[in-house]
Amino acid sequence: MSILLMSIILAQQQFHEIAPPIEYSFLPTWAIFLASFAGLCLIGLIIWFFKRKRKPEQPPKLPREIALEELDRIGAEIETTNPYLFSIRVSDILRRYVTNQYALPVTRQTSVEFLTALAKSSPFSAAEKSLLEDFLNRCDLIKFARYEATSADSRLLLEEATRFVKGEELALA
Repeated sequence: MSILLMSIILAQQQFHEIAPPIEYSFLPTWAIFLASFAGLCLIGLIIWFFKRKRKPEQPPKLPREIALEELDRIGAEIETTNPYLFSIRVSDILRRYVTNQYALPVTRQTSVEFLTALAKSSPFSAAEKSLLEDFLNRCDLIKFARYEATSADSRLLLEEATRFVKGEELALA
């Protein structure tokens, strides 16, 4: 047994411990991390640039589209809104539309002043003038004469305003 023990000890002396791996790189570790970070940032920047560039800019909405959207929005509130307040809101939408679409100073004139100016020269047809006059007279009746309007009156105002904005031919009415 001792020979066996001696041969084991001798074998252990001939074999050395395994050495740990040697770090061998041409670049320091921090340079590799910095290059990776810069590369990922560059890729992200390129992706962001193309995604941003791909979305075409939406053209601004036309006054007609804006007015129709606003009329649709308040149309859902006919039953819950006081007819007096509703007539003011519909009138404001229509006045803004005429001001923006036709460059007429409707928001700074009374209904009578505006209708008088329309009688002299106007971009509107006779049917459109008639519809606009009827609409403004109804609004004035509700706003200034304190006519006790109902939701049916509000619906009629909304319908007239929508027809005017859409520019439908009024020969059918």
